Amino acid sequence: MAASRRANWLTRDLLLRLMLPLLVIVGATGVLGTLTAQRLTDRVFDRWLLDAAHSVAAQLRFTQGSASLELPPAAEALLLFDEKDRTYFSVTQGERLLAGRPGLPRSGRDEAVYRRGQVYLAQIDRQPVRIARVDVPAGEAPVVTVLMAETEVKRQRSAQELGLVVWPMAALLGAAALAIVFAVRRTLRPLENIATRWSQQSQASLQAIDDADVPRELLGFTAALNDLLARIREMLARERQFAATAAHQLRTPLAGLELGLARAAAAADVHQARAVIGELRQSTQRTARLVQQLLIVGRLDPEVRGELDFRLQDLAALAQDVGAALADLAVAKAIDLALLAAAAPVQVAVNPELMCEALANLIDNAIRYTPAGGRVVVEVLDQPPRLRVADSGPGIAEDEREAVFERFVRGRHAGGDGGGLGLAIVRDICQLHGIGIELDTSPWGGARVTLVFSPCAKA
Repeated sequence: MAASRRANWLTRDLLLRLMLPLLVIVGATGVLGTLTAQRLTDRVFDRWLLDAAHSVAAQLRFTQGSASLELPPAAEALLLFDEKDRTYFSVTQGERLLAGRPGLPRSGRDEAVYRRGQVYLAQIDRQPVRIARVDVPAGEAPVVTVLMAETEVKRQRSAQELGLVVWPMAALLGAAALAIVFAVRRTLRPLENIATRWSQQSQASLQAIDDADVPRELLGFTAALNDLLARIREMLARERQFAATAAHQLRTPLAGLELGLARAAAAADVHQARAVIGELRQSTQRTARLVQQLLIVGRLDPEVRGELDFRLQDLAALAQDVGAALADLAVAKAIDLALLAAAAPVQVAVNPELMCEALANLIDNAIRYTPAGGRVVVEVLDQPPRLRVADSGPGIAEDEREAVFERFVRGRHAGGDGGGLGLAIVRDICQLHGIGIELDTSPWGGARVTLVFSPCAKA
C-alpha cells in the first residue's frame, strides 16, 4: 500500500502544480472580470443619470442671477418615464425649489466623481437610489443644483446577468481540469512502460539500456543508470577475475605443500624430514605472503574510495615504521637499507594502513630483487611531497615499465619467488589516493619508484 502511494506521488504533484495555478488564474480572472464589468455597468448608468441631469440644466433660464425652469409636462413625463425603475428629479437654487420633488438628498455614500458631476448612493422612501448631482453656477446668486435620482432595479438585474458568466467559466475550468488529468496520465504512461521494461531487462541482463525511445528529458537519467550498470558489470568482472586469479595462484603452492608433506612422511630419517620441513616452512611463508597480497588486491576497489579514512600523516614517520618492520629481511641479505628525509615533516592526507602497505611492497620488492650486499634507499622529499624508493638491483627495462604495474606481471630480469602483485598493489593504492607514480632507473642502475603527492592527495 505504501508503495502504491509512493507511485502516485509524481502524478499527484503534477496535478497539484498544474491545477492550483489554473484555479487561481481562472478564479482571479472571474473575480476581476466580474468586478470590472460591474464597475463599467455602474459607470454607464451613472453617465445616463448625469446626461439626464445636464439635459434638465440646459433648460434653466437666468434673470439677474435668479434661475427659472420651464419644463413642459410632456417633457417632465418623458424624463421620469422608466419601465423598471422609479425616477426622481429636483432643481433648487439655494433653498428654493424650482422644479421636481423636494427633499432629495444632496449627498450620500459610495460617491463617484466624474468630470461632468458626481454620483452617490442614498435612500428615498426607504429605497436605495443612485443620485446624480450637477451644480450650475449663477454668478453672484446661489448655485443651482440639479439632482437626478433612480432606483437600482436595472443595476441589480445587470449584476445578476453578469453572474451568469460564472457558469461558462466553471464549465471551461472543468474541461481544462479533465484535459490536464488526461495529459498527465498520457504523459506518465510511457514512463511507466519504460520503467517496467528496464526492470525486466535489468533482472535478465546488466547490459546498457537502449535509450532510442526515451524522452529527451530523461536522457540524463538513462545515462546515469547505464553508468551504474557499467560499474556493476566492471565490479562483477573484477570479482570473477580475482576469484579465478586467486584459485590459479594458490593452486601451485598448495600442490607444493602437499608434495612436501608426502616427502616428509616418506623420509628415511629425522634429518631428511627436518630438511623437507624447512622447505615447507619457506613455502608456507611465500604462500602466506601471496594470500595477504591477494586479500589486499580484493580490497582495492574504486567503489570503496569514498569510504576510506584519510588523515594527515608524516611520510618520514611512515617510511621509518615500515623500514623497521623489514629491517630483518635486509640484514639477512646484508643490504644497506637507508632512510633520507627532509628536515621538516612532510604532511600528506592518506589512509595510513593502505599507504604503509604500498610502501611495504616497494621496499620488500627492492630488498627481494637486490643482490646480497646491495643497497636500498628510501627518500622523503618536499615541494611537492614525494616518496622515493631506489635500489641497486637489476632494474626494469624501459619497455616493461608500464606492464610491470599489471597484476601477476614480472620483469624479465626479476628473480626470486615474487608473485607479480607488489607493484600492482602500489598502483591501485596510488589511484585511490590520487597519487602520481613514476618508474625510472636509480643512480646505481637498479629500479627507482617515485610517488608524487598533490597538496590535496585525497581529491
